[in-house]
Amino acid sequence: MAHSSNRAVAAPSHGDGHGHEGHHDLEGMRMMGFWIFLITDCILFGSLFATYVVLSGNTAGGPTGAELFEMLGVIAETFILLTSSFTSGLAVLCMNKGDRKGLIVWLAITVLLGASFITLEITEFVNLVHEGAAISTSASWSAFFTLVGTHGLHVSVGLVWMIAIMIQLGRHGINSVTRRKVGIISLYWHFLDVVWIFVFTIVYMMGVM
Repeated sequence: MAHSSNRAVAAPSHGDGHGHEGHHDLEGMRMMGFWIFLITDCILFGSLFATYVVLSGNTAGGPTGAELFEMLGVIAETFILLTSSFTSGLAVLCMNKGDRKGLIVWLAITVLLGASFITLEITEFVNLVHEGAAISTSASWSAFFTLVGTHGLHVSVGLVWMIAIMIQLGRHGINSVTRRKVGIISLYWHFLDVVWIFVFTIVYMMGVM
């Protein structure tokens, strides 16, 4: 009877371990899915950069980037986005310390900085169109708006994503799921910062030289 009782107690323990292992496997698969997504995004942006480089000289007699780019605004955008990368890193540090309030605060600051970046970028697009450089003006401007606009769209998606994570953190706190999500959005945000550095260098710096 004692032997039978021990077997009855041991069975649930084995089931719990299997469920815990399955949870880790699922989280690992989701993380792998994110890396696959990031690789495809690298290919996407690589293609857009290559297209821009090829078409950047085809202005069809219209205005050029050297004539219209307002570098002070672009530098401000760059500073804001790079600062947001720093604040997203501080959010991860707070998460690792178990500081939910600090994590949410730094994510909120990152969102505000990202929203400021998008506002400046939209203002830049409106000014360019007003100056006669629309997406249909020439192949060069088509490539410009497609490349920079795609990056801006990614930033906008990241902002919505970050806000959704903040809501989950407020409801459920720091757990294995929210840890993964914060880690992923932080990597995604750093990736967008790296892409912007290439945009700043290839599109704007080379454009005004």
